[in-house]
Amino acid sequence: MATTNDIKNGTVLKLEGNLWNVIEFQHVKPGKGGAFVRTKMRNITSGKVVDKTFNAGAKIETATVDRSEYQYLYQDGADYVFMDNKTYDQITVPGEVVGDAANFMLENLNATIAMHEGAPLYIELPASVVLEITYTEPGLQGDRSTGGTKPATVETGYQIQVPLFLEQGTKVKVDTRTGDYLGRVNE
Repeated sequence: MATTNDIKNGTVLKLEGNLWNVIEFQHVKPGKGGAFVRTKMRNITSGKVVDKTFNAGAKIETATVDRSEYQYLYQDGADYVFMDNKTYDQITVPGEVVGDAANFMLENLNATIAMHEGAPLYIELPASVVLEITYTEPGLQGDRSTGGTKPATVETGYQIQVPLFLEQGTKVKVDTRTGDYLGRVNE
């Protein structure tokens, strides 16, 4: 058992039979009354985000979560196969656990997988990845001062919004958290 003093970003708590990942926390000591800890937590299985307040010093149960670096190998039906970078063991992660991360995963991409009691909980990708545009309409000639965008399909099949001047075959940097275009990559 731990106390609320042990809460940090990334801590996984076990509450009411569910696992919750702490996104934000704040220790508050008001002038009147006892201190408390305000947290914002994400349910690991459903993805639901809630705010919860704990009294300072209250006992909480933390879950042991191991985070390891894995390399994405290939997709096997609805599942994804990863290889541990240290032991070279392969694990299969269900598509529900991978979720939206699949839109940005290319073979040989390194990702961090969080495991609890041998079961994968979630996947953390790098903040941005480089993907090639496989299809986009030609840009329109004329006024470019408006900073317009157009849809483009990247090599994973995901569609993003890019500036009008980008063409098919261009490599772009994409934010894995939001799916936003971050810029061109010159090689």
